[in-house]
Amino acid sequence: MYAIVNIAGQQFKVEKDQQIFVHRLPNKEGDKVTFDQVLLVDNNGKVEVGAPAVSGAKVTGKIVEHLKGDKVIVFKKKRRKGYQTRNGHRQYLTKVAIDGITVGGAKKAASKEEAPKADAKKTEAKKEAPKKAAAPKKEAAAKKEAPKKAAAPKAKKEEPKKD
Repeated sequence: MYAIVNIAGQQFKVEKDQQIFVHRLPNKEGDKVTFDQVLLVDNNGKVEVGAPAVSGAKVTGKIVEHLKGDKVIVFKKKRRKGYQTRNGHRQYLTKVAIDGITVGGAKKAASKEEAPKADAKKTEAKKEAPKKAAAPKKEAAAKKEAPKKAAAPKAKKEEPKKD
């Protein structure tokens, strides 16, 4: 059984008793963590794909340690220009041991089916309520009664005299 889970903005394929390195998490060493954004679960050939996440599925784990990754050297050079730049980076990482993958979608699916039935009863009650007759709009009546104003003649523009 494996799952694809979104942890700190990255997707990981995880299995039980696996250890993975993820971007630094705010929890302390030894804390239990739960990841709810499970995108896919494969349970012995039975695949569940979420839209975007599988409902009721969780991945639990334990933070083993916080550490820094390997140093990455970034070297830039432009030939014949005398330009060279060197920069290094070490990523902060967290080592997580996966304890288990749980799928509880059947329980939540049943509760979702009951909710639309309750909504249907509410909409039927609203339909049965008598509707009030719409009052005529005052604006439409005012436009019919108001006389049209005559347009004022436009004055000619005076041209500047040329000397």
